[in-house]
Formats: sequence, structure tokens, C-alpha cells
Amino acid sequence: MCNRVGSFILLLLLVFLDSRDCSANAQHDSTSKLSLNTVQSWAVKLGTELYHFGEFITRKKEVQDSFKSAQIESRDGEKLVQSMADDIRAMMELKISAVKRIVEAAENMAFDKQNEPVPEDYQFYNSKEMEEPYEEAAIRTTAEPEFNLENWIVRPPTKSAHLQLNPHFSNIPVNINFSSVHVPTNVYAWAPEVIKGIHWSEGLDTHFLNNYQSDPTLSWQYFGSSTGFMRHYPAMKWRADPVDIYDCRTRAWYMEAAASPKDVVILVDRSGSMTGQRRDIAKHVVTNILDTLGNNDFVNVMTFADTVEEVVPCFEDSLVQATLGNLREIKLALDNFETMEIANFSAALTRAFELLEIYRNNSGGANCNQAIMLVTDGVPYNYKELFEKYNWKYDTPVRVFTYLIGREVKVADVREVKWMACANRGFYVHLSTLAEVRERVLEHVNVLARPLVLQREKHPVVWTPVYANITDPKVADYLWEQRERAEQKERFMSQRRDKVLFNSEQEQDRRWRITQMKQGQYSELGNSQYQLMTSVSMPVYDLRHNENITENVLINEAYWVSVTKESVEENGQKEMRIAKLLGVAGTDVPLSEIQALMTPYKIGVNGYAFIVTNNGYILIHPDLRPVFQQILKPSYNSVDMIEVELFDDDRTPRNFSMELTAFRQEIIDQRTGNKVMNVKYHMEDMRRASRSRKHYFWTGIADSPFTLVITIPENYGRHRITPPPTDDIHRLSLTSKNISARQYLSDKWSVHPDWLYCRHYERTFSSPEEELLYFLERVAKPGWRWPAKPRPPEHHKNKPGHEKHNGEYKGTPESRERGKTSNAIPRNEYYCDHGLMQALVYDARNTAWFNKSISESASDEKAGEFIQRFGYIVAFLATHSGLTRWQTHPPREHETEKPEFGKQYPRAIDEVWYRRAVEHHYVDPLSYVYSVQLNTEKVPLNVSAAMVTAAHAVFHGDGHRKTPAAVVGFQFKHERLREWFDNITCTCEHKPCDETNDWDCYLVDNNGWIIVSKDTNQTGQFFGKIRPDIMTRLIEEDVYKPIHVVDYQAVCFREKKTTNPATMLITPLENLRLVMAWFIATTFWVYNSITIGLAQSSSDSYDEVAYQNYENDEETDDLSMSKPHTTRIVERDFEKLVLINRTRPTPCDREMFLYQLDYKNLDEKLNKPSKACERPFYVQLVNYTNMLLVVVNGLCRVPDVPIIPVEATEVQYNESLPCLKHMHPLYRKQPVSCIRNHTEESNIDMCGRGSLPPTKLWIVFGLLSTFRYIAM
Repeated sequence: MCNRVGSFILLLLLVFLDSRDCSANAQHDSTSKLSLNTVQSWAVKLGTELYHFGEFITRKKEVQDSFKSAQIESRDGEKLVQSMADDIRAMMELKISAVKRIVEAAENMAFDKQNEPVPEDYQFYNSKEMEEPYEEAAIRTTAEPEFNLENWIVRPPTKSAHLQLNPHFSNIPVNINFSSVHVPTNVYAWAPEVIKGIHWSEGLDTHFLNNYQSDPTLSWQYFGSSTGFMRHYPAMKWRADPVDIYDCRTRAWYMEAAASPKDVVILVDRSGSMTGQRRDIAKHVVTNILDTLGNNDFVNVMTFADTVEEVVPCFEDSLVQATLGNLREIKLALDNFETMEIANFSAALTRAFELLEIYRNNSGGANCNQAIMLVTDGVPYNYKELFEKYNWKYDTPVRVFTYLIGREVKVADVREVKWMACANRGFYVHLSTLAEVRERVLEHVNVLARPLVLQREKHPVVWTPVYANITDPKVADYLWEQRERAEQKERFMSQRRDKVLFNSEQEQDRRWRITQMKQGQYSELGNSQYQLMTSVSMPVYDLRHNENITENVLINEAYWVSVTKESVEENGQKEMRIAKLLGVAGTDVPLSEIQALMTPYKIGVNGYAFIVTNNGYILIHPDLRPVFQQILKPSYNSVDMIEVELFDDDRTPRNFSMELTAFRQEIIDQRTGNKVMNVKYHMEDMRRASRSRKHYFWTGIADSPFTLVITIPENYGRHRITPPPTDDIHRLSLTSKNISARQYLSDKWSVHPDWLYCRHYERTFSSPEEELLYFLERVAKPGWRWPAKPRPPEHHKNKPGHEKHNGEYKGTPESRERGKTSNAIPRNEYYCDHGLMQALVYDARNTAWFNKSISESASDEKAGEFIQRFGYIVAFLATHSGLTRWQTHPPREHETEKPEFGKQYPRAIDEVWYRRAVEHHYVDPLSYVYSVQLNTEKVPLNVSAAMVTAAHAVFHGDGHRKTPAAVVGFQFKHERLREWFDNITCTCEHKPCDETNDWDCYLVDNNGWIIVSKDTNQTGQFFGKIRPDIMTRLIEEDVYKPIHVVDYQAVCFREKKTTNPATMLITPLENLRLVMAWFIATTFWVYNSITIGLAQSSSDSYDEVAYQNYENDEETDDLSMSKPHTTRIVERDFEKLVLINRTRPTPCDREMFLYQLDYKNLDEKLNKPSKACERPFYVQLVNYTNMLLVVVNGLCRVPDVPIIPVEATEVQYNESLPCLKHMHPLYRKQPVSCIRNHTEESNIDMCGRGSLPPTKLWIVFGLLSTFRYIAM
């Protein structure tokens, strides 16, 4: 206490001496030489005063004493990573158990009930039509149609339901008492097969409810039917903006569970007959096939006429992984192929078979199913000799799927194309309209699923890669296009209101800067609107063996008939052998739930955990940045591990070392191991960078494709602080006569919002702090027990039918019979992390004194003088357990200007100031790390409201070991630091830093960002931008070291090319039509040019018409601001300024050079004299800080030196990014499960389906789907 009061008195004395008036010596020659000693004295004085100020306001010594009873234990990385992996695996087993019960119930219900007739008055909860009861939209009757259609059937309305906001389900209005059904736009809900499935699957509600009661952490549960509908629990209102394009059958959880991984070659006929609508249908077919592929599949698309060509040239003679980025590249390339010449089917099929054979022999690609998808409008014959040579002699490893396109097709074409599919274990589809493409393309999924269904016993468990909870990834492109349309409209309107202002140089420069800001990379605010998740799913089989099948058969070119196929006689009836996939059942697992099990408090500051998939892609990582300007990035779910873990080896972009790729392979192979690596990492929106040495530990998560990795700093990460064993929360509460630990948390505190302290499954709380207080009260009561970690019901009760075999599910007839009745498992109503709660209460109890105001520790008079001198101050304390405390000086009851400190910075060890303070401890254990909000063009800083933050790490040691326990700090107004700085640099001999002198002074932090400058507008800017000449010298003298950072998750903007119209067959008549059109257009243009030229000389009426489509009714033109234009050239220039460049966000790599102060031999580098204008500056380290004092002679001419950029620039490669990745493939581990053959599949004759008969009802749906296609 005496030491702190002494420090306070010394601080006041220094302040008094500094506040002396320097104006008495203003007459001194301001150009007199400034000495190095003077600058050194300023740096020492400023640093010393700031240090004593920080010691007093933060009460650091008392904070250090608060942890003296804490223990230090070694952090065993191997045990820690194994413990986390076990916890995550236990949670995963809970989800798998829930899905198993849904699968078992669905198979039994379908077997018993799917042939039952559906009542005519049957109603179900339709997610898209469901409304709140008693709302205007809900109180209605089924209206009579205003027009009559033949065979029109009035269907009963959907059921209405009461929905309530539920925080567990992302605050979406739901009803947890039942499920509802989503039906895609292209599926008719009352089609016989669809409504039958909706009807029998209603019984799944009981199992959904029991699952949720057994495991209250369960997220959405669902059953996706092969007919298209999806039953999901809980019920919700499905909202689609602007249209509903969701189809569960194209989602990763459905696709990967429905069939084993596959290699696919798509052959597209581009002969001269494939023009017009046929070309459009063919492109739509390919697009829909690509939508059914996932990260474990491989694909290539080739077009063929006289020659065979890949649509993406760099994918030649290879298959590429079906990532979002590669599929996007293929889809964009589909717009470029032209139709001509005659199709060479022999060359195309040979090329496809040979390519697949290479991958089959080398065990490359998916190494499981293989398929050729042939898209054509007809074949000359069936090419039997090719199939004999390349497929049949190898026991038909390649399935062939054929898509015959065109309304008028020949019987011979149907016969030959269908034979090609049937003879090669495939499926034939005839397509005549865009509307039926999606539904018919999905047939191949059911065919690939046949071996799975036939073996019946194994139900592979599939975990998906990371994905966002949006209806479709393609929405991202649509949202960006809508944003550009809005910008284009705004530009038209602005130019219409005031052309002179709009076309001025200043306005165009302002708009250019806005565009640059919009195309910035790292301010990715708004991520919270997307919830990232993975899903676990399993296939659901139809347990029937036989069924009557109805098929449409073409009799001649214009006549179709329906034929019922019968082959196997069973129970006196003839039925056909089948192997049908009913659908896929699954549940979502939010990544936040997995992250909570990673116990970040055990890893510590600047350490973290992440999960890698079998493909090497990131599932969870703190540097995974999937969102750009509130839009999902095009390749957000295929970010590789070595694209986020930046190893410090100074290699060029994407030139990964052998050591790094070997390290990556060990992780993907799920081996247990550890390794120490030099890394570089970035902070604060990629504005700061640092180097470190970190220790990696990893192990596989059993029965999953995931590997868990934790990384710990090599020095301070070796140990962790723990409370003494005697400080058990419950025991202390009982010995203190039931006094709750909440007494230690009275005012101005917060806890880490993302950490799992305690969670109640049946109650909701307004904040994490409220929930924590609730549990602290419960812990204090007698009878409290720490809940055990939840385990799957199979662990409690040996329930048959859930045996495990290599991550797959087995079911027996007995278990299926038992599965008809549900077994509700008692649920735990809450869960707590005992260790984290223990650490939190220990920190809260030992730092409770921090709630006392600083004025209570000093005389009121001294505290008043102190506050008067330094103004409004916030002192804060953040501990390793996630607890943050703060105090304002002077105390303010109601702070309305901005959120309180702990509400702005609640994440304790994850805050940038906490991380930097701990990192800086090993540079100078006494120093404080100072920072100010950065001032960039993208995020300008309001300097008048800027705050300076200073943070200092408090370490606890036991003699030979030490570890960070907390970080203390203070925050005060920037203007106070500037006044303080001015007072210190104002001496009685000279006034070198006053506004009247010729010297410029700066305080620059250890990353090169300006904290204080004479020009306040320079605050928060990069020093290399303000004085690039000085910064260049500091870099050359190794004061600052550059750190090369590559952002492999960047987005660049490519100019959007206009799509060419469909090709046409040029005939003599067509040529004549084109000539006549040219002649008429030219004549009209000449006449129009003369007329407009005359009209422009007298009025500006043309402009009033040009943009009338963009004018609102209320808006009027300010004619006084508009000037007539005398030439067409000026008018064209104006229009060029109005039009924006349409762009498409595209994945790319960006690189930047950030800077860090090099403390090695720093005194030797800094203690250099100024040499007139040859070296017109002094640099000194400010004591006890991370700041440099830079004093620059303002009389010297500033040399013409280019600005040192810290903004990211695109890395230019010779190839596109997908091509570059393909040319340098990285190791991946193929999925374990592969079921591709079954001996009984040859008994299934169903291998084709004709185009649907043209009925009026299908015309309606055709128009709807065609409109959706055009809108895309």
C-alpha cells in the first residue's frame, strides 16, 4: 500500500513539473540543433510517467498478490488433445444414436404403412404455407379458383401452428411439439409417392420428440425423402427470399449418405443439332448433376463433336475434386461451348473409359463408384463393342447414365440410348423441358444407392464438411448481383439529379474510394447471420423386395403409353424386384457446440484448437473466415489446413515445403503425434502480424473423418494456473453457511460469451452472466451434484440393434420390431464444466476487491487532482478463466455514450490487447502495450472520440515456472495522451515539437501504427503511409522487420462477362434474314442520329427520357443544375461514368507485408545521431512501452518515396486458382466406407424412365421451373 501511494505522489510531482509554462523561452531559435540526449530524455520521461500512471490506476501489485495461492501445473499437450477428442467423440455418439433411432423407425414405418391409402381430407404441416393462428393470413378458407382446369382437385389447406422464438434454434419461431414438411418448388406435394411418404413419416414425430428429450443439445432433426420432401423437427415457417430453391437431395448430408463416393465423367454432345433449347437443357442437366456431388467425389466435364475437349482446359486428362470452387469453375465454363460439326461418340466414350481406368488402377480419385453421364439428343447405334472392351470384361465397374434430350425423338434413339444405360448398370432418362431436369437427374442417386440398399445391414455414418445454414450456396452470387443492381440504380438516380456534381473529379474519386472499401477483405462484420455446422446422416432403406413399377414407353415419335412391369411372383401377385432408397435421416451439429467442448481455458492464451477433415479441409479454426461483406465466400468450405496455418519459412505463395506437407499428411491420417513449428499469425483484421514458436499436438477422433489439433505457445504455454484443491466451490459455499459465490460478482463484470460454464437446457437467460449467477446460487445449496457428461442411451442400456462396426450401423429384424416402440431416456436439465467454474469462482473471489473505486485507496483530494489531470479513465482486469472486470474513474452510474468496456471486450484471453500483452511479456516484463483504434480508408477513425488502450500481463510463478494469470490495463481518451506528450516534448531550452517549430514528433507502436502525431488526423494510420521515407530507413536498418502474410481465403473481383445467346443453325434463309436486319438497323441508326443531333441543339429533353425508368414518382429534377451537352461524345462519356463494372466474387490469394519491431540489438540500432537531411530523424524506444518516439526534421525536403502499403494485393499466377490447385494436388485420405457392388443388383430391371406425358398440370409446373431457371 505504501509503495502504491509513493508511486502516486511521484506521479503528481512529475505532472506538476511538466505543466510549467514553456512560453517564456519561446524566443529561442527553433532551428537550433536537437540532440540525441534530449530525445532520449523525452522517451525516458514519457515512459516512466506512463508506467507509474499504469501501476497506480491498474493496481497491478494487488492483482499479482491475488493469485499467490494459485498452483501451477504443467500442461500436457498429448493428454489434453486426447481428452478433448474423447469428449467430442462422446458428443458425436449422442447425435449418431439419435439418427439411428430415426432410421430404424422410418424403415419400419415405411414397411408397414407406405401402401396405406391417404385420406382425401388429409392435412399436414407444410413449412412454406404454415402461418401463425389468428393472423389475417391464417383466417381464411380455401378459395374457389377463378379459372377451371381439367381434373382440378381442391386440396385441404395446411395445418396452422403456434410458433415461438426459441434461442436453442437460432431464435427462429418453432413449435417443438411436432415436425413440419418442406416440399421443393419443383415437387408436387400431392403426387402419389410424395403424399404417401408425407403421410407415413408423420409417425416420426414421436421419435423426434424422444430424441430431443433425451439429448437437449440436439439441433434440427430431419428425414429427407428420395421423392423430394423433407420432414424436419421442430416445425417452423420456411422463409425463402426471394424464391425457395432448397432441395434436400442436393445437400451434402443427403448426397454423401445416399451413395458411396464416386468418380464421374460427364460427356456433353456439342454437335450441330444440340442448339437452342436442347443446348440449354443440356447445360441445365450438367449443372444439376454437379449439384449432387460433394468434397469426396471427383468429376470432369467434356464436350464432344469431332473432337473431345474438357470445358476447363487445365483439367485435361484428369478428374478434379468436386469442391465448390472447382464446380463453380466448370459451371462458368459451360457458357462458352459452341455447337458444331458431327458428334464422335466413339472417341468420347473411349476417352472417358480410359480416364476412369487410369484412376481405378491407381486407386486415385474417389476410388469407389465410377460413372459416365452421357448427355445427347441421339446416337447412331449402341457402341456395344466399346462397352465390351472397356467395361464388361472388368465386371462392369463403370455405370453409364444416359440423358436423351429433345421433344421429338426417334424410337431408335430411345432404344439405343436406353440400352447403353441398361447394359451398364445405369439409368436412362428422356428430357424434353427444363422443368423436369432436376427431378430426372436425381434418379442417378437412387441407382448408385442400390448396392447399399441391397446389403441392408450396414448403414454408413456420414459426417459432412462445414456448411452454412442457408438454403443454397448459389444464393451468394445472387446476393452480390442484387447489391450491384442497387448500386447501379443509385448511380443513375444521382446522375439524373445533378450531372455536373456526379461527373466531377471529386465525386468520381469519392465513389472510387467507396468501391475500393466495398472490395476490401477483412472487415467481415455480420458473420453472426450465418451459423456454421456439420451434420451426421445415415441412409434409410426400403425394406421391401418387390413392387409393381409403372413406366412410360414411347411407341412411336409422338405416342407414349404407360406399362406396368411385373417379374417376380410373391404372395400370389407378380411384382418387380426393387432396391429403393427411402431417403436420408440426419441431424445438424452446430460448430459452436463442438467448440465449447474444446475447453479453450485449458489451452490458454494464444493457443487454440482446430479440426481437420479427411480432405485436409478445415472444419473448425479461429481463422476460418467464411463470410465476405455478409455474403458467403465461393469456396468457404474447402479451406485447407495449410492455408490457415501460416508457417514461418519465407517461401513464396503456395510453395509449401516438404516438411509442411508431411506434417499435414500425418494429421489427415489421424495419427497421434506432436511437432514444434515456427509460425506467423495475424491479428486485428490482418493489420498486425507476429512470429512465434508453437507446439502442435494431434489425434484422430474415433469413428469419424476428423482429426483434432491443438497448438500451444512454446514458452508460456507449457504451464497453466489452477486453483488449490481446497477451493472447491460447493465445499466453500457450505462452510460459509450457504453464502453464494455470486457475492463476488456484484458490479461491472462479464464472462466469455462463447465458453461453456454451465448450460441449462430448459430455461433461457438474457445473458451469459445471468445464467452464471443462476448456477452459482444452485451450487451453494445442499444436495448439489456436478452433472456427469451426457452419454448416448446405448451406454445406459444395452439396446439391441445399435451394434457398432467400423462406424457403421447394423440392424436386425428383432431390433426393428423393438424400434417400433420408443424408449424415452431421462434427460439432464443442465451441464456444467466443473474445472472452468472452479477457476472462475477462484478468480472472482480473489479479485472482488477490484470493484472498489481507486479513490478508496487514496485520499479524496489526491484522487480528485489525478482525475482532473487525466480525465475519464477505465481500469480493467481480465483473467485466464474468462472473467473481465472494469472500473471507471470517476465512477459513472449511467454511461450512455457507448457500451461499457466489458460489453465491448468480453472475450478475455481472446481479445487482441490480452494476446499482445502476454506476448510482449517476454520482450519486457515491465512494459505496457499501447494501442489505438486503427484508422483506415475502409474504417475511418473518429479521432475526437478515440481511446488509447494500455495492457500489461500479470504472470504468476513458483520460482522456476511461471504462467500468465491475468491482464490488467487502462483506457483513456486519446487527446489526454497527446496533451501529455506535448508537455513532455516541450522543454525550457527548445520547443521542437510545438506547432511553431520545425520538428515533427510521432509515437509509433511496435507494428508501425501511429498512436500520437502533431496532425491528429494521422492517428491510427500506418507510419509508412505518412512518412514512407523514414519508414523505409527503419526497415533498412532492421528496426522493423517485414512479415510476409498470404491470405489464402481472399476474394477478388472478376469482370462479369455477358453470356452469349444460344447458338443457331445458320441456313441460307437465316443468312438472308441477318442481312435484312442489318440493313434496316443501319437505316434506322442514320435517321435517328440526324434527328437526335438536331434535337440536342435546342433542348435537353433527351436526358429526361433516358433515365425515366429509374425515377421515383416523388422525385423531381433540379433543372437549374443540369446543363445541355453539345456533343454526343460528352453524352457517351457521362454514360460510361454512370455504368458500373459488373463483377463476380472469385476466390483468390492476396499477399501483404506487415511489420514488427525487432528488439534484437535495438539500442544499437536506435542510438544513432541525426545527420542533417541525410538522416533527418531520431528514434528512441519509450521506456516500459511498445512505442517508438520518432522525431523528424521538418526543414528537410521529403524525398519522393512510394508509400509502403499494408493493404493486400492479389497474387498473380499464370493459371487460375482452381487450375493451380489442381496442378499441385495435396494429399487426402479416402473415406473408409465404400459399397459399390451387390450380386442381386442384376435382378433389377428398372433402368430407364421416359419423359413425363404432357398434361396440363405439368405445364403449370413447367412454366414455374422455367421461370426459376431464367431468373438464375
